[in-house]
Amino acid sequence: MNIAIYIYDEAEVLDFAGPFEVFSTAKRLRASDWNVFFVAEKAEPVFARGGLNVLPHYTIEEHPDVDLLVVVGGVHTEEMNNSKVISWIQDVDTKASKVVSVCTGAFLLAGAGLLDNLSVTTHWEDIPDLKRQFPTLDVLENKRWVSSGKYTTSGGISAGIDMSLHLVCELIDLDFANQVAHQMEYRWEKS
Repeated sequence: MNIAIYIYDEAEVLDFAGPFEVFSTAKRLRASDWNVFFVAEKAEPVFARGGLNVLPHYTIEEHPDVDLLVVVGGVHTEEMNNSKVISWIQDVDTKASKVVSVCTGAFLLAGAGLLDNLSVTTHWEDIPDLKRQFPTLDVLENKRWVSSGKYTTSGGISAGIDMSLHLVCELIDLDFANQVAHQMEYRWEKS
């Protein structure tokens, strides 16, 4: 299974590092056929929030087929206005079995037209903007994550870890998700 995490300049570090840690820990413990990688628009360092530089494994032009796409949050306005990125998300969506977002990554999925009439969430601070910009969404407050079919959205930053463990539970089982959380010494909020 190919798990792509889309990153961009000013992405929130834990939004991508948290899911990467969950899925790569799952791979190490049991899911050895999982391929976890970062995708960015270009093959150059991404300057995440706080000054962390990350080199993506692939670009949106060239990467393995994606089974699970994770779109992270951060300072997302430029990404929302980037038609190349939005088109790429739409294209990946047609083939991926799961498409998820962390934090304000929900804005990118909504901007791609993937979340219309679905229940979603995002970082508590961004809920009013998400409701205003995308009135067709059922935006829920006080949720760590919300699943609507193949789409799952999470609250901000650390909530992406909880959502990723939830996805491990869906993809394998609860016992294994608990094992991954234990290995990470993480207290998983399961709802």
